[in-house]
Amino acid sequence: MNNKTLITILIVVAVGIVGFIAYQTFSNDKARTESSEGKNIVATVYKSPTCGCCGVYASYIKKEGYDVDTKNIRDMSSIKQEFGVPYELGSCHTLEIGGYVVEGHIPELAIQKLLAEKPDIKGISMPGMPFGSPGMPGPKDGDFVIYEITHEGAKGDVFMTI
Repeated sequence: MNNKTLITILIVVAVGIVGFIAYQTFSNDKARTESSEGKNIVATVYKSPTCGCCGVYASYIKKEGYDVDTKNIRDMSSIKQEFGVPYELGSCHTLEIGGYVVEGHIPELAIQKLLAEKPDIKGISMPGMPFGSPGMPGPKDGDFVIYEITHEGAKGDVFMTI
């Protein structure tokens, strides 16, 4: 194979990759817009007034197309108790959206699924504060495992893994 043929093949592959990436980006943006735009869904974020990552998460949810109402709460344990979030599924902030509780730095993809499928659960949680999750710094270093919160306020099955 001569140099000219090799260069031509590399250019065709590069153009194909760039086109594929552009198509994926457009498709994801279009799906996100269609799923959340025009629904006027209010997401209430309950957070400590001193928590920076919670504010970043609230901004992330707003950027994803939801109307965000942020409530600074000094005693977050009372909010978690009110919403029936079990201790083992706790994180730093609690979100209320569409009649569900969403605990922690959960990617919007899981919220989309929750609101679309409307399962018979109290909500979902991704315990702790995993690196690379929305609102948290650093690279993602493993799967994000999101659990159901049962109506009884217990840890349920795995809702999804991202």
